[in-house]
Amino acid sequence: MSKGLYIKELEHDACGIGAVVNVKNKKSHETISDALFMLSNMEHRGGRGSDPKTGDGAGILIQIPHDFLSKVTAILGFELPEAGTYGLGMTFFPSNPQLHKKSKSLLNKILKELDFELLGYRDVPVVMTVPGSGALEVMPKIEQVFVKHASGISGIELERKLYVLRNYASRRINTEIPGVNSGFYFASFSSSTVIYKGQLRTDQVLPFYKDLQNKHITSALAIVHSRFSTNTFPNWRLAQPFRYISHNGEINTIRGNLNKMQSKEYLMKSANFTDEEISMLMPVTNHAFSDSANLDAMVELLTLSGRSLPHVMMMLVPEAWQDNQTMDRNRKAFYKFHAALMEPWDGPAALLFTDGKTLGATLDRNGLRPLRYFITNDDRLILSSEAGALPIREASISQKGRISPGRMLLADLDKGRIQFDDEAKAAVCDNKPYEEWINNERLKLRLIPQPEKLQYPYTTDAIKKRQMVFGYTSEELKIILTPMAQTGYEPLGSMGADTPLAVLSTQSQHISNYFKQLFAQVSNPPIDPIRERLVMSLFTRIGESFNILTESPQHTKQIHISQPVLLNEDIEKIRNLEEKGYKAKTLQIQFQADHAPGRLIQALDELCALAEQAIYDGANVLILSDRHTDAGNAPIPSLIATGAVHHHLVKRKIRTKAGIVVEAGDIRETHHFATVIGYGASAVNPYLALESILDLQKKGLLPESMTQEQLFHNYQEAIDKGLLKVLSKMGISTLQSYQAAQIFEALGLGPEVIEKCFKGTISRISGISFDQLAEEVLVRHRAAYQTDQPLLEVGGVYQWKRRGEKHLFNPETIHLLQKSTQNNDYKLYKKFAQKINDQSKDALTLRGLFEFKKSPSIPLDEVEPIENILKRFATGAMSFGSISHEAHSTLAIAMNRIGAKSNSGEGGEDEIRFAKKENGDWERSTIKQVASGRFGVTSNYLTNATELQIKMAQGAKPGEGGQLPGHKVDEWIGKVRHSTPGVGLISPPPHHDIYSIEDLAQLIYDLKNANRKARINVKLVSQAGVGTVAAGVAKANADVILIAGADGGTGASPLSSIRHAGLPWELGLSEAHQTLVKNNLRNRIVLQTDGQLRTGRDLAIATLLGAEEWGISTAALVVEGCIMMRKCHMNTCPVGIATQNPELRKLFTGNPDHVVNYFRFLAEDLREIMACLGFRTIDEMVGQSTVLKAATIHGHDKWDKVDLSPIFHKVEVPDHVGIYKQIDQDFELKHVLDRALIKAAGPALEQACEVKAEFTIKNVDRTVGAMLSNEISKIYGSAGLPEDTIQFGFHGSAGQTFGGFLTKGVTFTLEGEANDYFGKGLSGGKIIVYPDRNAHFDPEKNIILGNVAFYGATSGSAYINGKGGERFGVRNSGVKAVVEGIGDHGCEYMTGGQMLILGEIGRNFAAGMSGGTAYIYKEYESLVNPEMVDLDPLEEDDQLEIYVQLNKHVEYTGSRLATEILKDWENKKNAFIKVFPRDYKAVMKKNALGKSKSFV
Repeated sequence: MSKGLYIKELEHDACGIGAVVNVKNKKSHETISDALFMLSNMEHRGGRGSDPKTGDGAGILIQIPHDFLSKVTAILGFELPEAGTYGLGMTFFPSNPQLHKKSKSLLNKILKELDFELLGYRDVPVVMTVPGSGALEVMPKIEQVFVKHASGISGIELERKLYVLRNYASRRINTEIPGVNSGFYFASFSSSTVIYKGQLRTDQVLPFYKDLQNKHITSALAIVHSRFSTNTFPNWRLAQPFRYISHNGEINTIRGNLNKMQSKEYLMKSANFTDEEISMLMPVTNHAFSDSANLDAMVELLTLSGRSLPHVMMMLVPEAWQDNQTMDRNRKAFYKFHAALMEPWDGPAALLFTDGKTLGATLDRNGLRPLRYFITNDDRLILSSEAGALPIREASISQKGRISPGRMLLADLDKGRIQFDDEAKAAVCDNKPYEEWINNERLKLRLIPQPEKLQYPYTTDAIKKRQMVFGYTSEELKIILTPMAQTGYEPLGSMGADTPLAVLSTQSQHISNYFKQLFAQVSNPPIDPIRERLVMSLFTRIGESFNILTESPQHTKQIHISQPVLLNEDIEKIRNLEEKGYKAKTLQIQFQADHAPGRLIQALDELCALAEQAIYDGANVLILSDRHTDAGNAPIPSLIATGAVHHHLVKRKIRTKAGIVVEAGDIRETHHFATVIGYGASAVNPYLALESILDLQKKGLLPESMTQEQLFHNYQEAIDKGLLKVLSKMGISTLQSYQAAQIFEALGLGPEVIEKCFKGTISRISGISFDQLAEEVLVRHRAAYQTDQPLLEVGGVYQWKRRGEKHLFNPETIHLLQKSTQNNDYKLYKKFAQKINDQSKDALTLRGLFEFKKSPSIPLDEVEPIENILKRFATGAMSFGSISHEAHSTLAIAMNRIGAKSNSGEGGEDEIRFAKKENGDWERSTIKQVASGRFGVTSNYLTNATELQIKMAQGAKPGEGGQLPGHKVDEWIGKVRHSTPGVGLISPPPHHDIYSIEDLAQLIYDLKNANRKARINVKLVSQAGVGTVAAGVAKANADVILIAGADGGTGASPLSSIRHAGLPWELGLSEAHQTLVKNNLRNRIVLQTDGQLRTGRDLAIATLLGAEEWGISTAALVVEGCIMMRKCHMNTCPVGIATQNPELRKLFTGNPDHVVNYFRFLAEDLREIMACLGFRTIDEMVGQSTVLKAATIHGHDKWDKVDLSPIFHKVEVPDHVGIYKQIDQDFELKHVLDRALIKAAGPALEQACEVKAEFTIKNVDRTVGAMLSNEISKIYGSAGLPEDTIQFGFHGSAGQTFGGFLTKGVTFTLEGEANDYFGKGLSGGKIIVYPDRNAHFDPEKNIILGNVAFYGATSGSAYINGKGGERFGVRNSGVKAVVEGIGDHGCEYMTGGQMLILGEIGRNFAAGMSGGTAYIYKEYESLVNPEMVDLDPLEEDDQLEIYVQLNKHVEYTGSRLATEILKDWENKKNAFIKVFPRDYKAVMKKNALGKSKSFV
């Protein structure tokens, strides 16, 4: 067991990228210097750690400067042959002189071994004073090695030999020389390109490498990269660019990609490499490398094996093709064919790629990273994460654009031309008859005729006995299966989980309960599986896989299945396809039920041997079946069987020979499917679940009117939706990429179980053995077969039951807490605390297994006073909407009374609460939350906060969004959320301005500009790797990091998420603290935790594990009167808390005094523990985890197997490294442009006088307008100033978040262009944008804005003379805007306002749009997502509105397009159509039109 909880493999990074290309292949030093200047203007996209001079990494790739190098090598005493006939290796040697010497010696031997002639070495001249101290400590010895091949080869043949040399030499030197430990590395080794990179800031690359300063070093292309990592451990090799790619993003599927590559490597053969060379290349990928490095390795392998670079990029990062009805047939056939070879390397990605002769760019299928391009009249192509990073004369630009989702741009330097997406991909897709191969070889399961007779017909005979064997409970049948079969949806629940972890439970557990789903937060975004379904796929395949280095018809010979939930008919088909070339072998998964030790592992060994033999006998489909369980044989849990067989076949190098199908009685809910697919299965037949559904109907629990086909279809739909949600919360688009990806943490399984069945899975606290797992099965088996009348267990997981699973909150503990706080009875509280704390008989939490070591105590009066401790409390985020005003404001009043912090939640806050009441009470929430829905997030809302919390995830449903149904959105909530009463509201799963760590840094910067006095808090949810994410968040300048436990409460969440996603706070908090201390980042942030905290003991443990502050939510609601009915999502709360029903709200009995009493009890309880442990202050207690130890409890043999030492681990650091908050973050706000704006706006701020001014703006000028708006909001509140009081003009390229939170009375006019997040949170201001007056291109055909414009905007107007990017108007709730074209996902989740789009709209327009209106051209109506909107003809009012807006557009921007429309208005008006949300339309009809418009 490793020390501590930090996991190196879970580090993440993100970046800024750019390229400068002379398309005609004219080399110049200007190309290099321009690229480096661009790089220096993206420093805000890079990261820095505790040492501000040590960057996270930066670099540049250029063509080999042959003329320059020929001269410098001649001086060194050796001559270079002709360009392209030698290889140049940019080499990082170990800095240790002995290791350097040994490494060079072995390299020289390998050169001879592989028939290379060493021409010479050259020390790369560098300036040692440039890097920071952290970078210098690990800086390698940087040398260039020059070689040529004995055969005299050049071009691609030489590149292949250099590729083999590099991989082979790297592996041998790093493994054979003791002490090198991966310290030897080739940054590049090529005959065409060379890379200069390192652990540097963006502005350090040029001054560090002297070569780059030399005017004689030239290139026709240059790629640059700036890295932002979630750790600060310096590593020069992780800097980019890599040899073929420069990557901005995150490969979400990396685990699955790497796991599958292990099997694919065994099949590799190529005409371009000998078998010996192939062996020298192995392994191609490596779990120790970053996701980008592994992707680069794949690109290199596939390219040098014979495919073109565009072909390889399309193969690895395919666009969303499955549901694209307009895609070219040949292109779709290409993607279908390659889906049989390679699962997508999926995730947010902007990719630049080059082989030195071509340079291309592509984007992920969902368009989650920005990438702008500019084409000039002098044959230059500039690509960059941001517009304006390289200033270009506007008159020289012929085209401005963006790379769209899944699209590609290619510059072919040999041909001297640029190819756009269609041309570049057609050249690839038309190359082979892919469609013919597919039609001849592929078999679609759904098209195979239904079997006339089933080998296993559906039966409900002896169903209870079988249900008992497989662990069904009566609760599961009622709460899980019944609603899925009836409605086609997963059931919802509320109020979190307070039951034991599987390893702590005394009840027999399903094996999947020992696994927790991982999810995306910060480093990559989750996906919306409902509104963005078009980019997702549940397609799966069964059969043999073949060599990925070749292509043939045979490669597509597989069974294709549209979704993985198989009926009995489906598996019958699969069993009978031998004549089609698919030989299925059914293997029984069972073990002898005699309780003898070792039976389970013995059965697994036999099963694996049978699977191996079946493949040698020609089987290419393995069916793992537990159907033949009987009195003498118990079922092997299907997940264990699947994992064991999968890993055994991988180990035997034959996994690709067969697909695995599971026929299991123990699979019934979403998480069961997710785990078994995640560990290797391609499809599942849950036969007993299907038969149980029939039995439920037979017993009258499902409608008699529903057919068997309907019931089964609904069940499949529910599981499919659930699986999409599981995939999407990790940011994965396809089931193909999720399969065998093992995206879980095991919690409570022993090392022998992990090694055999789940190898590579994160498992940090150890756990139970095979024999103990067998006993969990045998308990059920024995109960089923040793009674004549089997009775199912009640369950009691989702609702407390007397005979069911234990709960922390039960009738007794609820009563004690409420009575103690109502009567201000500390003794009664202590009785409550004792019931919660004493888990010696029933361990419900990990901390229930902890105890304090004996320590010298101190008198209680020496402990800091209770008032100091009270300030460290916060309530959890509960929105007005999810709970009633009475419940919400009671908490706020109580917390304000004690100097603590209440949290608004994501529903906004009524401005009447910003002022104190006459009696001194204050309903203002100190913490204002900024969540993905951005409801009510205005300049004034942000101004009226002491702390601003960015909710990255929610404990009960991490990686998911939410929805407030229309019946809960009354007039009051509609007003506060800036939406229409009666219309439902959707919170997206991701923040659409946070797709990576540098995006989070930008939002933190936005919020700090919007309120300089507020602390910025980032809420994360506990999971494996949260420590590295926390390190990144600290580097992104957060003031506070909240680690929320996965067991926290919620108003509504899928039950599978409440139970199976995320970890207890004990693990996440400890990991975060350990990682922050290790990175010397802990002293700059406050660490907070929440999640089922109830007593002073909980607070003490949290503090010892690293928390300085604590959040209390569920317990606070119980104090207010909650009785844990767990019906919050139904609006029927009987105590008036989680309801908007006026009659039910009258039943609310909560009192601020009771809440105050509870927090005082907690503080006093904590003080008593502090005195016992000898701590006088919280600060000296923080992180002192060695005070904790594992308790000796004799209750259950499972508990003894849990290893708590990683949680208690204390990182040893020097005394100067702080382990609690001691220093403030530096937001670098002293010299921002807004300071000048505020100065110029003085008369307006002081006297509301009109002011005008002009400013130059650059891409590094970010969040312009937010600080100015903050000053206005302080004085004038949400009313702001009269229209056009402040009129500021700007010229240039505006940075991110231009016009962010711009308030009423301010008009910004921008001549130039803007980047991402334009008009974010617009709060009544006006923004006008038009191209530079010297530009010669047509504005309506060119990009002028970045992605995600007007995110969360609440009011105001905008006029844009040009095109916007992806997700224009996302979550707009009040802005009126005119724009001349947009990208995909426009007006997503829009709830109000109006959008007039005078051009193309992109795919998936209006997805999740519940309010407001949009006007588009009829010709684009096929691109509208019709789920929630109608397309209506214009009425007179609509025509008039468009006419008025067009005239304003011409007035403000001089738009030629609008002018032309107005000239021919009588005809052109008929080209428009109105996008009208159905719910909004219904409300408009119901209410008086005039009243409704006031909310738009």
